This record gives sequence, structure tokens and C-alpha cells, in this order.
Amino acid sequence: MTNVYDVEPNDLIDLAKEELKKVESVKMPEWALYVKTGSHKQRPPEQEDFWFIRGAALLRKIYTKGPVGISRLTREYGGRKNYGSAPEHHVDAGGKVIRVLLQQLEKAGYVKKSKKGREITPAGMKFLDNIAYKVSVTPKAEKPRKTRIFKPEMEKIDKKKAAETPIVEKVKKKK
Repeated sequence: MTNVYDVEPNDLIDLAKEELKKVESVKMPEWALYVKTGSHKQRPPEQEDFWFIRGAALLRKIYTKGPVGISRLTREYGGRKNYGSAPEHHVDAGGKVIRVLLQQLEKAGYVKKSKKGREITPAGMKFLDNIAYKVSVTPKAEKPRKTRIFKPEMEKIDKKKAAETPIVEKVKKKK
């Protein structure tokens, strides 16, 4: 059977996000629209469903990394803070979003508390493994190949016409 390790993380998180929207205990609070996810960010998230994306990413991270504490998760979701002309330094993410999401995932039965931190429950494993199976079964759309733009009029430039253009004449006059 396919599990989380066998599929692309972005595809898994995209599908898990849609499934988390159906779970009643996972809901975005009103304050989440106005809150930055860390002091290293300049603005709040622009995506309307960032709450469910972060929830799916947290579930996957807890699945892959084992029992994880909130401070470790804030470190992983942190980033570089811009201090202007001074050098940048790593800053941890805000803990409120992560903490509230983990509490909601606990109510849903996907995560549980342990001495070492939060760990995934068998129901959470089943949830993610089923999504991983769906991701592996669905055919991937091929990405369009980047092609070189070909313009026939650009292929051959007549030297006489190029010499007659005003730009070339100005350059000749300067010499």
C-alpha cells in the first residue's frame, strides 16, 4: 500500500487540504485572517485556505518526523528576518497558529499528546495513507514544455535597414 513517503509532498498536502476542509473540528478562527504566521513575515498569508494548508503540512510533518514539540515546529516553520542593512538571522514562527491547529487536529483524532510532544494516531496515519493512495492513483498532468519563441521577422535583420535606423545613426555621429 502507498504511504506518505511514496508521493510528492505538494500533491499530498493539496489533497489533504481539501479533505481537512470536510472535517468539522478543523475550522479557521476569525483572527487568522489578520495574523502573520511569524515575526519574520511582513504580511499575513494571502491564500484564503492557508489554515488548511498549514494543517495538512503539520500532519505530514508529524507523520514523517515522529513525536514533535511545538517549539521544534515553530523552528521549522520560521525563516529569515530582514533587519534592513544588518545581516538576516533565523527567527522562529509564531506558535499560536501551530498550537491552535494541533489542538483542532487532536479533537479530530488525528494527533495525540505524548511526553515527547505530539504524535500521529492510527486514525491520522490512515487519513494520510488514504490520501497518499489517491495521489498515487490519479494521473499526473504533464507540465507544458518551455519552448523557444520563434518570430520569423526576427530571424534575418537586413543590415541596410539596421543602418538606416535613427539609433544607429546617432551612434555613428558620436564616433
